[in-house]
Amino acid sequence: MTTPPVMQTSRFLLFRRLIILVFAGLLIFYHSLTLYEMYVGTGNSAHTLFDYVQSVLRMFITMSLLLVVFGVRWALWGMWFSISGLVATQYWAHFGNLPVDFTEGRHPLSYLKGFIFPTIITLAFHSSSRLGDSNADV
Repeated sequence: MTTPPVMQTSRFLLFRRLIILVFAGLLIFYHSLTLYEMYVGTGNSAHTLFDYVQSVLRMFITMSLLLVVFGVRWALWGMWFSISGLVATQYWAHFGNLPVDFTEGRHPLSYLKGFIFPTIITLAFHSSSRLGDSNADV
């Protein structure tokens, strides 16, 4: 028979894993769609070094997030490094006066919004893994 505190803990664990799945899924979808539009979709076929660097980072973001969804702890480091690299390239475009459209009219701090979802994923991952470890002892 399951006691109420264990049921509450398992619901909380399920909620945390659902948060990881939803936010990681949104990021995977967004970055995959961006890669698809760049290489397969109709658009400018002349890509710059900036485009290639960002596409490699987006690929690493997608792969590391897939591993995070499956519970691989070290993939969080890959997610953070690749997303930090993507934000760094956005600052490169902003302050390097690269010919890209997304920098027009943006405040330099607006690129830091890219860290919101990874922070939520990391917090949910750590609390769900701690709860999962403590439930194994019960």
